[in-house]
Amino acid sequence: MPARALALLVTLAALWGGSFVFMRIAVSAMGPVPLTFVRVTLAALVLLSLAAARRDVPDLRTRWRGFAVIGLVNSALPFVLICFAEQTITASTAGILNATSPFFGAIAAALWLGEPLTARKSGGMALGLAGVALLVGLQPEPLTFTTGVAVAACLAAAVCYGLAGVYARKRMQGVPSFAIACGSQLSAAIVLAPVLPFVSMPGPVTSWVVFNVVALAVASTAIAYLIYFRLIADIGPSRALTVTFLIPLFGVLWGYLFLGEAITANMLAGGALIVAGTALALTGGAVGAAVPRENGS
Repeated sequence: MPARALALLVTLAALWGGSFVFMRIAVSAMGPVPLTFVRVTLAALVLLSLAAARRDVPDLRTRWRGFAVIGLVNSALPFVLICFAEQTITASTAGILNATSPFFGAIAAALWLGEPLTARKSGGMALGLAGVALLVGLQPEPLTFTTGVAVAACLAAAVCYGLAGVYARKRMQGVPSFAIACGSQLSAAIVLAPVLPFVSMPGPVTSWVVFNVVALAVASTAIAYLIYFRLIADIGPSRALTVTFLIPLFGVLWGYLFLGEAITANMLAGGALIVAGTALALTGGAVGAAVPRENGS
């Protein structure tokens, strides 16, 4: 891999890994739905402003149904689920659990596209599930119902990412990645807007919270997408997906450095199994399109 592409890959992983820290800090003041709405709205404005400056605004009307589906399944719903989960579990744990999304993409591709679940893919999923069990099950404190719900929310977000990738591969062939990013973020904002009157923000929204929200929207969403597009153009979607291996590492590192989260033995062991399982699943064949997303968050 060229040095420039490797540098971009590491930068992208750092930005997407940082999103879990930004969400962890901001969600306590804003709540999951308002935080996600502001995130996708700001990201859409940044991307559309860039498109306007380049005089290359994509036509979002002809494929609006596809953009709406991806906006819901690839942004609005998983972002809300991860924000909800991070009210209970650490940013490090959320980042590691998010790495299971290729497993669900492989299952969706088998059911929807008829792709075989090879021995390598199946082995990768088994290894990843063992990692989840190790990560969640071996805690110093007993696993509570609230923690279990938060873990389930993170895994549900990973399911959303897997489904969105396969949907885009099936329905959005030939649509530029930049158009998908703009259309999906705008659609996510439209989907979430009607829910806003029915939720409240815990507050207070301090300048520190605002900083993290802006960083989440601009750095970990808009700028991260631009880097992702460049990687797809330079090294192809399959190699760009290797960012999945690095995101948990940065999620844990940023959680330790900026939130003081402990790095436990079961976190390291479970994370290693999940990353190894992801590697097996990804190298066992396509697991869905390279849809612009927060690989997580």
